Amino acid sequence: MKLRHPSPAALRAPFGRYAHVVEVQGASRLLFLSGQLGIRPDGSIPDDVAGQAAQAFANIDACLEAAGVTRAQVVRLNVFLTEADYRQDYMVVRDAWAPDPPPASTLVVVKALALPAFKVEIEAVAAA
Repeated sequence: MKLRHPSPAALRAPFGRYAHVVEVQGASRLLFLSGQLGIRPDGSIPDDVAGQAAQAFANIDACLEAAGVTRAQVVRLNVFLTEADYRQDYMVVRDAWAPDPPPASTLVVVKALALPAFKVEIEAVAAA
């Protein structure tokens, strides 16, 4: 499998560390992860969005590892935040986690997630 990250000249550069396009060539397997929340294995939930995002990415890493895939094979992230003000704190965590080159990504602000304590939910798609 080969990943290609063409950069369309007709588009403004991405607002953050993500790709406008990720092309998967010769993929034999796609992995779709359910939205991961910032909840630890013991059921505790960090209070802040950065802590929740870090845990959500750790949960994504665990899912990838269970499938024999690495974060370098993640081609898409879909992110849901409950407040627009959380964007910067989330992006710091995402940028530290994201492979190089980064995956395509969409961030949406929503009214609520599954429980009031949750501030961020992250879905991922990987190609292997």
